[in-house]
Amino acid sequence: MNQAEFNALCVAPSCTLREALLRLNTMARGFLMVLGEDRRLLRTLTDGDLRRARLAGLSDAALVLELPAQPPKVVNEDATAAVVLELMDRHQIDHVPVLNAQDHPVDVVLRRELSQRIWLSSPHLGEEETAFVEEAFRTNWIAPLGPHVDAFERELAEHVDVGHAAALSSGTAAIHLGLLLLGVQPGDTVFCSSLTFVASCNPILYCNALPVFIDSEPGSWNMSPQALERAFESARRKNCMPRCVVLVNLYGQSADMDALLPICERYNVPVLEDAAESLGARYKGRASGSFGHLAVYSFNGNKIITTSGGGMLVSSDAALIARARKLSTQAREAALHYEHVGVGFNYRMSNVLAGIGRGQLRVLDERVRQRRRVFERYQEALADIPTVRWMPEPTGYLSTRWLSCFALEGEGAAAQCNVLMRLMERHSIEVRPVWKPMHLQPLFRNAPYFPHADGVDVSRQLFATGLCLPSGSNLSEVQQDRVIAHLRRALSSSVDTRALA
Repeated sequence: MNQAEFNALCVAPSCTLREALLRLNTMARGFLMVLGEDRRLLRTLTDGDLRRARLAGLSDAALVLELPAQPPKVVNEDATAAVVLELMDRHQIDHVPVLNAQDHPVDVVLRRELSQRIWLSSPHLGEEETAFVEEAFRTNWIAPLGPHVDAFERELAEHVDVGHAAALSSGTAAIHLGLLLLGVQPGDTVFCSSLTFVASCNPILYCNALPVFIDSEPGSWNMSPQALERAFESARRKNCMPRCVVLVNLYGQSADMDALLPICERYNVPVLEDAAESLGARYKGRASGSFGHLAVYSFNGNKIITTSGGGMLVSSDAALIARARKLSTQAREAALHYEHVGVGFNYRMSNVLAGIGRGQLRVLDERVRQRRRVFERYQEALADIPTVRWMPEPTGYLSTRWLSCFALEGEGAAAQCNVLMRLMERHSIEVRPVWKPMHLQPLFRNAPYFPHADGVDVSRQLFATGLCLPSGSNLSEVQQDRVIAHLRRALSSSVDTRALA
């Protein structure tokens, strides 16, 4: 429902029953809201109310204010979808007005919306996956390892033009192994992007190492070269160089490799490229995930392709990937019996899940096109709202737009984000803040942090004013239109009293 439609649902007590009936018929929503001169909601008006008025002998010329008083069933702006639905069920109604602190209606929730939730990024499966999974069952290759695992590793490595790959149980497991393979030991420091999901840095703690967080830069929302340079300078002065740098490619977009990699190379520190969110993205012609000494992809259920759960560790170094495979299968030695010299992990992907991954990989390019189209429709629909600043895509980058993200500008932007998220949740639409930076997380309260510039904390600001919209490749245009309508209402003016009859 857009703002004009919302305004058209509002009538004055002085309108006649005939005028109300015509408005009901035109709007086809089944109800109207009767507002007083002070814009307070006096009551709702339904088809049933008008039928009862006719049965009571009131004429078409009678005024709405002559109807018996009937306090409306309402909720406030903090109400969740669950609270609204409970109210609807209790009173057997299909619409609930939302009032602000002044008792003015600012929104209406409809039952049909609550039964049709729109997710941020839901799995999108097709027909290719079924054949591979059926083959796994038919051949009884169910447990970890099997021909689909080998083929998935080979096919993904070819797709991103990296020599070798190890299919694992999750992207987090891949990061953990990557850190171990790069020699991270207890007491070491590891530089890591701050604006990311916690899975990027939890494995640093698994290794009993110490994270040092690096801010984002405004041009791509990814790691700031300026902040990274200052972090290295500080480490050099303290004679405490990091063991590696975990460089995150955020929301389906590569970091600025031409600016970041030379800094790491100058200090001879390897890069673990966290491309968990960016499979299918490209940077100046090269695949995201093809730049680091090791790189990681995730196939979690919300990612651009999914195996329901899983990840991949890739590298051009065959020895590193061979070591990863060994560590991921409990570090078993080559012996007839089970021989173990070092600590290993149960991190391998199953043959069944790898079969799903093979089918998903075949549609990756199409999924990228679909998500980019979702982003373009948002961009077009909100082009006239000057406070919306989309996540930039610099020249030479190809973002997958895994998630369509924007930040609001101007006074009160953070408060407006909170209002918008509450509104979307009332309508059963999943909208989330941009990642809360790791340097603001209680878990890492004592970790060092290097902002983009003195007094300029980019990731903190993006968290305060940034939002992620429903972005799935299976998001229909009808669903997206519903999201856009609520976005426009939240980002533009409130109810217009001049619309009252």
